[in-house]
Amino acid sequence: MNRSAMPAVAILLCTYNGQRYLSEQLESVATQTYPHWRMWASDDGSQDDTPSILTEYRSKWLKGRLSIVQGEARGFVANFLSLCCRDEIQADYYAFCDQDDVWETDKLQRALDCLQAVPADIPALYGSRTRLVDANNGELGLSAPFTRPPGFAHALTQNIASGNTMVFNHAAVALLRAAGSEVAVVAHDWWLYLLVSGVGGQVFYDAYPSVRYRQHGGNLVGMKTHWLARLVRLRTIREVWQGTFRAGNERQMQALQAMRAKLSPANRVILDRFMLARNRWLLPRLLGFWQSGIYREPLGSHLGLIAAAILKKI
Repeated sequence: MNRSAMPAVAILLCTYNGQRYLSEQLESVATQTYPHWRMWASDDGSQDDTPSILTEYRSKWLKGRLSIVQGEARGFVANFLSLCCRDEIQADYYAFCDQDDVWETDKLQRALDCLQAVPADIPALYGSRTRLVDANNGELGLSAPFTRPPGFAHALTQNIASGNTMVFNHAAVALLRAAGSEVAVVAHDWWLYLLVSGVGGQVFYDAYPSVRYRQHGGNLVGMKTHWLARLVRLRTIREVWQGTFRAGNERQMQALQAMRAKLSPANRVILDRFMLARNRWLLPRLLGFWQSGIYREPLGSHLGLIAAAILKKI
């Protein structure tokens, strides 16, 4: 894409039965201090008033501001990936958007301030911390911070930021399109982090909370905070023990192998060490993981990773 003083941003919104909070999210997008955006909404077969809310906003916003397409009804990951892979969506930068959050007014501007420093041909990804809120937008706290530099060794076992904070350039979208919308990965945002870091692109993590991330019974992926953290940790331990975490890693390793030619030489070595270690007996397994450099944050999560490695659950 061509660079301009005021680059175009494509906001990629995926919806499914989101009538309760959708209007508040759309209003927060409308008040962004950065004005040069266009939204694409992919609805995944909502049975509530979500389609009519989208149609209402398409009518009241400027012509061309909001385009609505039909999702493939294969879940939120497939919905986001299929939206990313639509060739008619062309922009300088792209932003994932969930249906039930609230964006701070400077969300897009802060992201562009980081991303515009990167040459257009280098994949670049921005993500930030989130402010956690309840169903009524009351504050619960902040998401856990990341302090170590982003990188592929980290991406192999953990996502750097919630997708609702992510903004990325056209070179990053080209990676998603090269991989295709049918790829079987755990999450669209984690997959993007794997690809951008894997090819040696630029990843920015902003400690400023750019999104009010709503925690409620209906959202598909929640964050860990206060008493919620204990519940999520128990669920995570169960998933690790039952093999869900390992199975997810297996799918993502297969997807990465299909994109191997695009990975940097150094990251191919990391990937090979990680994949080989996963299936070895205890001591070579732990040595291989150590040599690959994988880690998670914060410390408690990294200790959990070590335990999973010992139990052959990665």
